[in-house]
Amino acid sequence: MAGQNPIVKIFSCSQSIDLASKIAKHYGLDLGNVDFSHYSDGEYQPSFEESVRGARLFIIGSTHPSTDNLMEMLLMIDAAKRSSARHITAVMPYFGWARQDRKDKPRVPIGAKLVANLLVAAGATRIITMDLHADQIQGFFEKPVDHLYASTIFIPYIDSLKLEELTIASPDMGGSKRAYAYSRFLESNVVVCYKQRKKANIISHMELIGDVTDKNVIIVDDMVDTAGTLTKAANLMVERGAKSVRAIATHALLSGDAYEKIEKSKLKELIITDSIPQKKTSKKIKVLTCSKLFADVMQNVNNNKSINSFFIK
Repeated sequence: MAGQNPIVKIFSCSQSIDLASKIAKHYGLDLGNVDFSHYSDGEYQPSFEESVRGARLFIIGSTHPSTDNLMEMLLMIDAAKRSSARHITAVMPYFGWARQDRKDKPRVPIGAKLVANLLVAAGATRIITMDLHADQIQGFFEKPVDHLYASTIFIPYIDSLKLEELTIASPDMGGSKRAYAYSRFLESNVVVCYKQRKKANIISHMELIGDVTDKNVIIVDDMVDTAGTLTKAANLMVERGAKSVRAIATHALLSGDAYEKIEKSKLKELIITDSIPQKKTSKKIKVLTCSKLFADVMQNVNNNKSINSFFIK
C-alpha cells in the first residue's frame, strides 16, 4: 500500500551482538540472520540469510579497533544495498576514529571524515550514533545523522545516588561544554582539569581549576581509553580535598593497563554504557545499557516521529 512503512529488519555486526540483541528485544523483533564466511588469510564475507528487498534495515555495530569492526559494517551496508534494501541505517553506538576530526598538525589525515565518506559510499542512508567525540562530525555526512546523548541514561543514575555537595568536573578544557551541560540539569558547580600532553595518551602535567573541598565529584567524559587522564584527575581531586570522585564515560575502550589503573586509583566508581563490549569486569565499573535508547529512537525513525524528546544535552 502507498505510504505504508517498509518492513523493519535488525542485523548485527559480530562485535556488537550482545547489545544488538538487547536493542532488538526492546524494539520487539528478533535479530536477522547473517552468516560470516571466513577465509584462512583473515578475509571475511557477510551474507544476509533472508530477503531484505524493500526493507528498512538497521545494522548495529560499534567501530572500535580493530579495523575489522569498521570493515564489517561497510561490507554489511554494501551487501544490503546490493540486495535492494530500501533504507539502510548504520546504528553505531560508538563511532570509531572520531578523535581524528581535524588536522592538528601538518600531513595527517582527518580520519573521521574518511570514515563518514566510506559509510555513505557503501550505501548508508542514515546514521544513528551516540556521544560523538566532536559534535561537528555530524557535518561530515551528506546523509541524516541522529546524534544521541548518553546523558539521558546517566542523569537518572546520578539522581538516584542522591549526592550532596555535587560538583561536575571536566577532565580537560575540551570537555568543559559537556560538563556545563550536565551541571545545568543537575544544578551543580563545575571544575575543570587543565592538562598538557607529551604525546597521545601521555600527560606531562595536570592542574585543577576550581574548588573540590568536601565535594562529591563526578567527572564527565565521552570516552575512556587508557584511563590515564581519568585516574590522574581523580587522584588529584582527592588530594585537593574531594569527599568522593566518580566518573561517567559513554564509551569504555579501556586499552592497555586501563583496568589496573582504575583499580589502583582513588575513583569510587566508573559508570559506562555498553556501547563497546567489555573485555573483563571490575567492582569499580558500573555498566548501564543504552539498548532502550537506541530501540526507542529506531522506532521513531521508522514511524517518522520526532526524536527530540531523547535529547538531554
